[in-house]
Amino acid sequence: MTQPDLPTVRLLPKSKPQALRRGYPWVYANELVVDRRTRNLAAGTVARLEDNERKLLGLVGVTPSSKIICRMLDRNPEASIDKAWLAAKLTRALELRTRLFPAPYYRLVHAEADGLPGVIIDRFGDTAVIQPNAAWAELLLPELTEALAEVAGVKNILKNAGGRGRQLEGLDDQDAVLLGQAPEAPLPVEMNGATYMADLTGGQKTGLFYDQRPNHGFAARLASGQKMLDVFSHVGGFALAALAGGATSALSVDGSASALALAEEGAKRMGAAERFATRQGDAFDTLEALGTEGERFGLVVCDPPAFAPAKPALEAGLRAYEKVARLSAPLVEEGGYLVLCSCSHAADLSSFTGACLRGIGRAGRRAQLLHTGFAGPDHPLLPQLAESGYLKALVFRL
Repeated sequence: MTQPDLPTVRLLPKSKPQALRRGYPWVYANELVVDRRTRNLAAGTVARLEDNERKLLGLVGVTPSSKIICRMLDRNPEASIDKAWLAAKLTRALELRTRLFPAPYYRLVHAEADGLPGVIIDRFGDTAVIQPNAAWAELLLPELTEALAEVAGVKNILKNAGGRGRQLEGLDDQDAVLLGQAPEAPLPVEMNGATYMADLTGGQKTGLFYDQRPNHGFAARLASGQKMLDVFSHVGGFALAALAGGATSALSVDGSASALALAEEGAKRMGAAERFATRQGDAFDTLEALGTEGERFGLVVCDPPAFAPAKPALEAGLRAYEKVARLSAPLVEEGGYLVLCSCSHAADLSSFTGACLRGIGRAGRRAQLLHTGFAGPDHPLLPQLAESGYLKALVFRL
């Protein structure tokens, strides 16, 4: 499609384009003129966006059936959204990561914050995993794959179709190998002195959570000489970092047997297997059981999934975070440390902190807040989009 052939979509008169001009990347369905022509656009169509005075605002990817009906791709309405455009975005993203990290293990593209709305790319050496969570990116996946191979020099590119946003965009859930081949076994990834096993084809998300890297490191500084508990541990995120930091022992709790097996393999490769144990089961039940058993730890970390992934779930989510704090606080020794995390963008820092403090208080404990952590710099924040700053980690001394 040549540039003159691009369709045009228009904001409603009541819509205010100021936020878009200041960098907000989304247009909601109730802000756009959705006539028959717009409804008939194929999901992912690149279109010109006009305000209600017919002034061009830029190029957007349009998904007529989605609540987020337009995603801003380029403020220049004459740009060409093609392989060269994608390569320029990837080059800019790569320059940042290579400056920040000595080894090629990081989030290479963090969606809107890297100028590729809805696109997640995690890199594991010469293998990359793409989550194209927006229809425009799904349509341009062949070009994105080629550009990624050329810019980053990766040999293997996998598509992960497990992103929650894909269903909202009307996309399938079929994973695929886009280039090269999928690794036959989980890949070892070194971070904070620990070894993590990343299952790129059968694990959660893209195989590993890079976002907690700085928070793993901070918690590891508190772990020396401590008995440590890691709840919702996945593949041992905080536990293995704590072992690398000198913890006397670490116990990982998770509902997934396969994730705990990967954690055990990581501990083995670190030479820390004798200091590491796992316990499979529901996190809330296990926290209660550990309290009944009289267990106490110098460092307790709880890093649950998103209890409040969207605003309708906010109140229930905050109650769940409060419960986590209430059940985990009694397990912390006097003068010990409690790390509570949230990856719910709907629960802002103030609300999450309040829920945690209520839970700690209900447990009869008092707390000092030592540190507030966020996602690592390979997960940059788009200031105009609060949702891109989803991760919070609160470090308390009880």
